[in-house]
Parts: sequence; structure tokens; C-alpha cells
Amino acid sequence: MDVFNETRSFDPAAQKMLKIADKNNYETVWDRLEKQQPQCGFGLLGVCCRNCVMGPCRIDPFGEGPEKGACGATADTIVARNLCRFIAAGAAAHSDHGRRPAILLKEIAEGKNKNYFIKDEIKLKNAAKRLGIEVEGKSINELAKEVAEIALNDYGKQDSNPIKFFQGYAPKKLKEKLSNLENVLSEKLNKRIGIIPRNIDREIVDIMHRTHIGVDNGPLSLVMQGIRAALGDGWGGSLVATEVQDILFGTPKVHSVQANLGVLKENKINIVIHGHEPVLSEKIVEVSQRPELIEYAKSKGAEGINIVGMCCTGNEILMRHNVAIAGNELHQELAIITGAVEAMIVDVQCIFPALANLSNCFHTKFIATSDQAAFPGSIHIQFEEEKADEVAENIIKLAIDNFPNRDKNKVNIPEEKKEALVGFSTEQIVEALGGTPEPIVNAIKDGKIKGIAGIVGCNNPKVTQDYFHINLTKELIKRDILVIGTGCWAIACAKAGLLTLDAKELAGGGLRSVCETLKIPPILHMGSCVDCSRMLVLAGAVADYLGVDISDLPLFGSAPEWMTEKAVSIGTYFVASGIPVHLWPIPPIMGSQEVVKILTETAKDVLGGYFVVEQDYKKAADIMEKEIIEKRKKLLGE
Repeated sequence: MDVFNETRSFDPAAQKMLKIADKNNYETVWDRLEKQQPQCGFGLLGVCCRNCVMGPCRIDPFGEGPEKGACGATADTIVARNLCRFIAAGAAAHSDHGRRPAILLKEIAEGKNKNYFIKDEIKLKNAAKRLGIEVEGKSINELAKEVAEIALNDYGKQDSNPIKFFQGYAPKKLKEKLSNLENVLSEKLNKRIGIIPRNIDREIVDIMHRTHIGVDNGPLSLVMQGIRAALGDGWGGSLVATEVQDILFGTPKVHSVQANLGVLKENKINIVIHGHEPVLSEKIVEVSQRPELIEYAKSKGAEGINIVGMCCTGNEILMRHNVAIAGNELHQELAIITGAVEAMIVDVQCIFPALANLSNCFHTKFIATSDQAAFPGSIHIQFEEEKADEVAENIIKLAIDNFPNRDKNKVNIPEEKKEALVGFSTEQIVEALGGTPEPIVNAIKDGKIKGIAGIVGCNNPKVTQDYFHINLTKELIKRDILVIGTGCWAIACAKAGLLTLDAKELAGGGLRSVCETLKIPPILHMGSCVDCSRMLVLAGAVADYLGVDISDLPLFGSAPEWMTEKAVSIGTYFVASGIPVHLWPIPPIMGSQEVVKILTETAKDVLGGYFVVEQDYKKAADIMEKEIIEKRKKLLGE
């Protein structure tokens, strides 16, 4: 038994590759993390500040060192500023993701781009109706242009009215609650406090302005602006990304794919698509199926072309196509270590710069494609939407030409792979319910389902890869709690074989009976991390159906292996929408008792959602189940 590698990853395929990496001295993220120990204690508590050049300043939260920074900022101010900047970066990443497909939709509508076309006209019409657009008598291109213009205007409009996507998609009670809260806080603090997002970009810029030295020093007003930016992400930028990508590439429908490193093929050209934006990956999948390219691959000695996904770009393409997923975030280096990858194609987000050096140990071509993401040591092929077909073909040919360079002595593809049911968009879930949320509501009323948990998030080498994701999920479904989610959690469940109809055997009797009736697994894969907006929309639909606030529903969120700034924004917009959220590892806020209180107590009182931290999956499940049961009883008037 390799105890050391079992502490690094819960995935047997990963353990095998780590053994190969150790034997051959291939450096991985776990090795680099070990070299960083011990990590800065001030940074882990969030009490270091580098926002001006009088610093860096650090505050000792135990009172034995400085109590204020050079400018006079307290630990509470520094922690709140740092938290806000985390949210700003996360909201920027997700929201900027949404901008690209919105621009593309407008270009298609105006006839400027002939490489793409609209695949889901029904979704386009439904989105238009939500946004207050008159649908009758208009062509598809006219509707597409109006939807795109509203989306892009939400990024940059200068008035103080709520963004249109928030107005059109957020449930009634949430909008009322946030509006009232703005008035209450403004009166209480004798200053204007805004919570409802006015403009996606503006809320991010507002954070960067107010966290500059000498601007906002109030922990509560800082955190509230962070909440505002996060809402602009969840009900704005991320929602734009999900809705427009569905319009462009098709709303996901339920189908089966395979997951884990065993999806790589020894006799085929293996191309791994990694990152987060599907505008390029959709083209790679499409173009790779051209007969002339398949024949070209055969001319180089391969039997064909094998496109597989990694991380959230992988989630995007597996949701819409029968494309296998090779792994989640911590599998990106392990895929290269198989020695069987001809090309690793990346766009943006969660991509380790170390991939360039690791690729040099193999024949793998590490190909960067975004003008926003330079990777020294990579091959850069700029992706341009107006040349999408041409660029995709050039990249695929580069991978095909690389196949003869593969060193067969270095090929080690693990056998592990599992079937997974994916494609549970909000529309597909509602369709499975017969067109309304009524069956789920009735199942909760009847006690067959206690409630719903949404699990999201990353991998983090500080946490045994997938261990928390898998065990928390199993614990929850055993307790008759339906689990839905996105991102690297979803891939972890796919690799573990949990995304199947057979997984109902791991569920409690009530949940199992619901799964049998509706023919769904007890664990539903809803997409990439940007698709957390699907969960918001689903929660909002149930809330509006019952005429209650989201905070009244028996829901709980979790990010048990989170790592990125995006996860902070996601968690914050769930809390702001009224859903409590469990986290592990501990976020860097423990250096401020006031900020901790705002996020764990004040937020609960005024928003309904709040954060809780717990490192034991059974204790986390206890906390989540208790809250879900209390919400269920209150909702039913018991």
C-alpha cells in the first residue's frame, strides 16, 4: 500500500501516476506545495497588506505585535480588503468568461462571424422573454442581437439601475429582500450601502477603488461591496456565460460519457483540452470529426483522433457532446505523465504554468491560445473567432504530426475509467420532473427527500484529492439529501462512478425511490464552475413556484476542496442569495473576528445565507443536514 500517495489523492489512477512521477523525478503540484512549507501564518490569517509601498504590513491577531498597519488600518480592515480583492478577481474571471460568448452572439446576429451559428433557438427566445424583449414577429438574428446587447450593456452601463439579467432571472422575494436591506443598512450606517449590482464591471472596479489606500476602511461596507460584486457574477457574468453558451452551442441534454485517465487511447492521437472557455473547444471537437483529418491521422500511424477534456473546459464539452473527461484540476500534470498526450491545448484559468516544463520531459506539445494567458515555454497559437475553423484545424494537425514522436517506453495509461450520466441543465432537470418543480417539492413535503445540497469547487493539494468531494457526497445521499453540483467536484464524482443510475443504491430509501421514479441518479452533474448559475436559476424557480425566498428552502452549499478566487465569489453569491455554504480549507479571514462574525452571523440574520467551516466530512454533513431539516420543517409549517 502506497500510503504517501493515498494522502495526496483519493483517485487510484492518480496514485499510479504519482508513483511514476516520483520514480522519474517529474515535479508535480504536490512537490511544489511541499517545498513551500511552512507557509506564511500572517497570509493564512489574511492579516498581511501589500496595497501600498509603505508595506507590506502585517498585524499580529494575538496582540503581541503591531495592532495597525503603517496607514492605521486594523486587522479587520486589512482582512476585509483582502477578502474583497479575492471576490473581485473571482468575479472578474467568471464575468470576463461571459463577455466573450456575448460578443460572439452579437457578431453572429450581425452576420460578422460565419464560423459559428445559433444551436438553441428555444433557449434564445426564453432568454429574450426573461429580459423583457418582445419576441413575436422578430427573426432569430434580431432576437440574438437584442439579447447580446442587453448582456453587453450589463457589463458597462453607467446608470444605477439593477443589471437586466438580475432583474430578469432573480426570484421575486430575493429582489425584494435585497432592496429592503439596502435601505435598512443605508439608514443604520448613515451612508449609502448598495447590494444589488448596477453593472458587472463597475462592481469589480468599485472594489479595486475602495480597497486602495485611504478609501474604504469599514469592514461591513467593504464586505457588502464584495457581496454586490459577487451577485453581479452569479446573477450577471456567470449567468450570461451559461445562457449565451447554451444558445450558441446547445443546451445540455442527459447522456453518458467516460471519465478518468483511462479515456486516453494508446493507438490514437490524444488531444487534451484544458481551461474554461468553450468557444475554442467546441471548434476543436467539431473540426476533429472531419473525415480528411481522421485520414491524415491514420497516415501518421494512428487509428484516429481522441479528444478528451480536462477541468472545466472538459465539463463544457462533455455536457454537450459525447466527449470523455480525463480528469479534474490536479490531473492536468498526471495526464502528461501518461506519455500518451500529443497536445495539451489551454485557454484560461486553473492552468499550471509548470505544464510547460513537464511537457519537455515528454513529446507533448503544450499549446496556449488566449491573448490573456501567456505561458513561457508553450507554443502560442492565437485563437480568433473569425478564423475559428482554420485555427482549430492547424492545432489538430500539429497534434497529428506529433504522434510519431511519442516514446512508447514512456506510455503508462491507467486502466481506470467510469461511465457517467451528465448533461443535467436546469431545463433537463425540470423536464425530468414533468415540466414543473412540483415532483421535487412533493418529495420534500412527503419526506422522501430532506432537501438539496449543491457541491462545487476545485481540487486543492492541501486536501487529499477528491476525498472530501466523494465522501461528503456519499454521506449526504445516504441521508436522503439530493446532491447537485458543478466543476471539479462533478468530475471527481464521475471518476468515482457516482454519476450513474446505479448510484441510487448508495442513497437512503426515500431518495432512492425518487430516483427510481424519475430515472435520475441521486447526484446530478450540472456543468462547469461558471454553470453554478444553473443552480441559482433552479433555486429561484422553486422559490417563485412556492412564493417564498430562496433562504426559506431546504438548501445548503459546499466547496470542500476549494482553491481559487472564483470559488470565493461563487460562495459569496450563494450566501447573498440566501443559501448557507460550507467551506474547507479555512479562508484567509481568521485574523479578523469582525469579518468572521459578518460572514457567519450577520449574513445569516440579513441574507439568510452564511458561511461555516468544517474539515471533517461527517461533521460537515451533520451541519448541512440539521439546517436542511430545520428549513424543511419551517417551510412546511411543522
